[in-house]
Amino acid sequence: MGVNKPTPEEEKDPEFWRSMAREEVLKAIGKQNLNVNKAKNIIMFLGDGMSLSTVTAARILKGQRKSHNGEEDALSFEKFPHVALSKTYCANAQVPDSACTATAYLCGVKGNIVTIGVSANVEYNNCSASMDPANHVSSIAAWGQKAGKSTGFVTTTSLTHASPAGTYAHVANRLYESDADIKSFGQDPETCLDMAQQLVLQEPGRNFNVMMGGGMAKFLPKTVVDAHGNNGIRDDGLNLLKTWQIMHPDGSLVTNRDELLSVNTANVSHIMGIFNTKSMDYAAVADKSKQPSLSEMTETALKLLQRNEQGYFVFIEGGNIDTAHHENKAAMSLDETLEFERAIELAYNMTNPEETLIVVTADHGHGLTINGYPGRGSSILGLNPHDVGSDGLKYSTLSYTLGREQYIDANGKRLDMEKIPRNIETVYPSYIKSDNGHHSGEDVGIFATGPFAHLFTGVLQEHTIPHLMAYAACIGDGPTMCDENSIV
Repeated sequence: MGVNKPTPEEEKDPEFWRSMAREEVLKAIGKQNLNVNKAKNIIMFLGDGMSLSTVTAARILKGQRKSHNGEEDALSFEKFPHVALSKTYCANAQVPDSACTATAYLCGVKGNIVTIGVSANVEYNNCSASMDPANHVSSIAAWGQKAGKSTGFVTTTSLTHASPAGTYAHVANRLYESDADIKSFGQDPETCLDMAQQLVLQEPGRNFNVMMGGGMAKFLPKTVVDAHGNNGIRDDGLNLLKTWQIMHPDGSLVTNRDELLSVNTANVSHIMGIFNTKSMDYAAVADKSKQPSLSEMTETALKLLQRNEQGYFVFIEGGNIDTAHHENKAAMSLDETLEFERAIELAYNMTNPEETLIVVTADHGHGLTINGYPGRGSSILGLNPHDVGSDGLKYSTLSYTLGREQYIDANGKRLDMEKIPRNIETVYPSYIKSDNGHHSGEDVGIFATGPFAHLFTGVLQEHTIPHLMAYAACIGDGPTMCDENSIV
């Protein structure tokens, strides 16, 4: 999936560009050979906060890491044959969060901001309403289980983070991750069931064949030290990890990279991997001897899931793309995007496109912009080398709308950023002072390959995504390609 580096002389020849265009025309024509097979497997990749500007900047960075100009490069999923846009608003918010969006792209219904797995009848922090089964909406993971498929999720955040929780949870507040968290919001954990318990004890979570990420503290009592040297946070004394092990005697609980890579996926029935007390560390700064990469988690998950002749559904999230954006760490976010991209390419190479539908999308955007008129090949992570502001100082090519660092002195004058060292942890400048970077409300991309990938076209509602995947796989209660009156 590599891209060759063109020379400046080649690009001066109009035929260079015409030849490139002809290749893309032929590729577009080739899309008419549509894959209308039933999707045995569904892999949904979610780049949390992966705005289109993030995709563009990551593409350029990928090329520049190979000493190319960068703009001509391509991410692995950008080469998928079918592309659409997704409208990300939630039922009561113009700019969404990762909770209501998870309800949309996993459950097929738009809910209210901060809520997960419930209809818009449930308002924020309304504990009793969230426990009413009449307000629950089921996920495509549950639909897959009903059809006999293996299921699970992989994330670089925590097992109880908002995005993966969309596969299993029903809560009025995405922060109801443990009983102690519920108490912190003035609610009674006897009335509300926390997300860690929902994952371990209730369907569909209790049936997941694969669960990997961070967040061990949510599953352990305060009196218990976890595998990463920190105490749990639960007040109720429940050790949900022991409970899970009792429930899955042929399963494997792993807490570091070596344990994960040592799992014999031919013999175990389930894998729970929890690789940090809280969310997993950024890949660029993680202890790689202890924390597996997203690609390693993905590979192990697919090896186990592929054993099921009925197929599988798996949700795989690059969650720290969003975390870094919230911290205005653009270089870190782009690095996480490239980690995410490598996992997608690995999954594509491990599967058969004739039977596996792969969908890559984001839940929402972020306020990252690519600024000014930097010349071709300018460092995407650096200062614009060809322009200055009205104060005569250079400015960053990448910047944010909201964030904690404006790089101004006590008199409101901009600092000379050429004198400020940069590394992967650098906080990029923002326009408006805020505790952190915020989400954005523009559409995000959907990239699809495999059976019925051609359904992902045009501008779609985010909550249509799981219904399209279900159509291709003949699962769920909606129309499917297996229906007698279906149009293929």
